[in-house]
Amino acid sequence: MDTTLLWILGGTLAMSLLSLVGVVTFVFKEKILGKIIFILVAFSAGALLSSALLHMLPEAIEEAGAETAVFLWVLVGFAVFFLLEQFIHWHHCHKTPSEHKHPVSYLILISDGLHNFIDGLVLASAFLIDIKLGVVTWLAIASHEVPQELGDYGILIHSGWKKKMALLFNFLSSLTMIAGGLVAYYISASFDIVYLLAFAAGSFIYIACSDLIPEIKNRDNLRENIRHFAAFAAGIILVWAIKFIEIH
Repeated sequence: MDTTLLWILGGTLAMSLLSLVGVVTFVFKEKILGKIIFILVAFSAGALLSSALLHMLPEAIEEAGAETAVFLWVLVGFAVFFLLEQFIHWHHCHKTPSEHKHPVSYLILISDGLHNFIDGLVLASAFLIDIKLGVVTWLAIASHEVPQELGDYGILIHSGWKKKMALLFNFLSSLTMIAGGLVAYYISASFDIVYLLAFAAGSFIYIACSDLIPEIKNRDNLRENIRHFAAFAAGIILVWAIKFIEIH
């Protein structure tokens, strides 16, 4: 089997397994979990921006040149995720189970399945261009997938689902990521995959700036603000540092 395909299958399957992160609610109290979630949100915002601006966009420009088409696909990626929020009410939710007010469980599962399919396309396109870029993209997606999956799990619980059923259906909706990865792999022979990379950069910028950063800024607690900014900076630095690691 093609090595790149193995990376894609392994990466998307590992990402799907992250949907089972809801098991931590069996262990941690909600107060502690709430603090952890917002630190992860801050880290994720930094990781997504660093991945988009320091890895994906430079790689897309290097592969295709500084053409208008590259930046157009960045805008398409930004616009598609804005569209998802506006019309199917998908968004990154980062609340603990008891904080949810609206039982929209089936809509969450459908929108999350679509979102995971797009993530699969993004992840596969990165691996197809360069394995190191794929690893960076995996880390960036994983960093926002954990708090998001915790939020989705919380919505299912609030909607009356039993914990085991919520975990199972959350996991099933995440398997669309594997399908997205396979689609990207098989269309790469007839479609310039570098534009999917530019699309991914746009989607990462949107998620970081529209969904994640607004949740952690303008808080009254100075200690929390410092902690969140430190996590944000750590996300940037960690993803940037991968540039200097050799991955074969």
